[in-house]
Amino acid sequence: MLRKQSGLLYAIHQVIDLAIVTISFYCAYLTKISLPGGLGGLANAYSYNFLLLMALCCFHISLQLFGAYAQYRNLSLRRVISRTFKATMTGMAGIIFLCYIMHFEAISRLLVAIFATYTFIGLAVFKITLYKVLARTRLKNYNTRSVLIIGSRQRAIDFIKVISRQRETGYRIRGCLETCDQEELVGDRVYESVKIIGTLDRFKTLLEQETIDEIVFALPLKEVKNIHEYIYYAEEMGKNIRVLPDFQMHKIQYFPQTAKVNIEDFLGVTTLALSSVPKNGNQLLLKSFVDYVCTLVGVILLSPVFLLIGLAIKATSKGPILFSQERSGLNGRRFKVHKFRTMVVNAEELKKTLITENEVDGPVFKIKKDPRITGIGSILRKTSLDELPQLFNVLKGEMSLVGPRPPIPAEVEEYKLWQRRRLSMKPGLTCIWQVSGRNKLSFEQWMNMDLEYIDNWSLGLDFKLLVLTVKEVTVGGGS
Repeated sequence: MLRKQSGLLYAIHQVIDLAIVTISFYCAYLTKISLPGGLGGLANAYSYNFLLLMALCCFHISLQLFGAYAQYRNLSLRRVISRTFKATMTGMAGIIFLCYIMHFEAISRLLVAIFATYTFIGLAVFKITLYKVLARTRLKNYNTRSVLIIGSRQRAIDFIKVISRQRETGYRIRGCLETCDQEELVGDRVYESVKIIGTLDRFKTLLEQETIDEIVFALPLKEVKNIHEYIYYAEEMGKNIRVLPDFQMHKIQYFPQTAKVNIEDFLGVTTLALSSVPKNGNQLLLKSFVDYVCTLVGVILLSPVFLLIGLAIKATSKGPILFSQERSGLNGRRFKVHKFRTMVVNAEELKKTLITENEVDGPVFKIKKDPRITGIGSILRKTSLDELPQLFNVLKGEMSLVGPRPPIPAEVEEYKLWQRRRLSMKPGLTCIWQVSGRNKLSFEQWMNMDLEYIDNWSLGLDFKLLVLTVKEVTVGGGS
């Protein structure tokens, strides 16, 4: 779904790194010319600004080469510093090489040494700070990921210990599942608070009813009958799957339909990873950054609109201004979604009497001339202004500006397996369906559009959909 090492977040991270390189260069320059005696001063045989330009090019390449922009969640602080050091030394080697082939013979070796020292210190301080801030955030149980372990013996215990010792990574273990013939082990403690919560008979139920982000197969694969069926089920739902190294991997006999397969380092453990969702943490982090910034600005600018709509609702119908409803978010996480109330107060009760008039297929309810909609509600729905309070859901991190619309949990229970994969990405205010004639599309077309969004996601696509949404709101294309 994503191409690695690309996107605006990656660019922002680069800008900060290259700004540090620039500051380090000028600090090294000032230090060198200020040294006492024969150590001070610099030759003026060439432009030092041009030397800085070469330095920026070299560091631009070396920082990418050594994975300076990989997700910190899966890296130890030592590895982050190690990569920074290697990138610094490689960048300096590149500068020296370019100076040699361009015959910059007067370059000061002491300047290069001071520059290298300042650059490494600057980059290391920045990355350590960023690493610590993200780690502290996850220790407070924000931005965590739920892990289901398949297996409970030594291989699983070793892996659980790795995760338990690194709580700052944000991984939290839901529990372990054993093979179907080990039911007597259910309830046993595996390591510390981690227990065996069932056998593989519960696998599908857990994935459907609970929030599971990662599934780790930590047992000999030959012990799981029809293991490919479990992997297929998880893949169809868009779950991340990891398999610990096993000489029996050929027994899986499975070829992913939508997931991409990679050999990944997971907290120091080599795993075979299958993922059907975006893998570029940089772009996804930037997506969240853009969500927060744009939403905060939007809430401030639209505050008069919020006030006017609230007054209009109060003046034209009885009941609260806002309507709140439980919805399913990322990987089934439940949250309250907020909208301006567009229906009468007892709308949910009246729905039971109107269920036979449902005009759409699938587990959703919609009729063109819904008698429950109020006068002001009709205008709000036509312009999609009723969705504005969901900007606060975005600020809380429950939603994104762009993404599949959050469904009602009862609807999710009726989803087919392949349709559940739409929950593998954070829900949004708008998506492809909203700008593609939503009232004329079938439920299955809607689901396919959401999966199309997930499989082809990019920041450019998000921008395009936001522009089209503004156009749709302007012409009143809502329902």
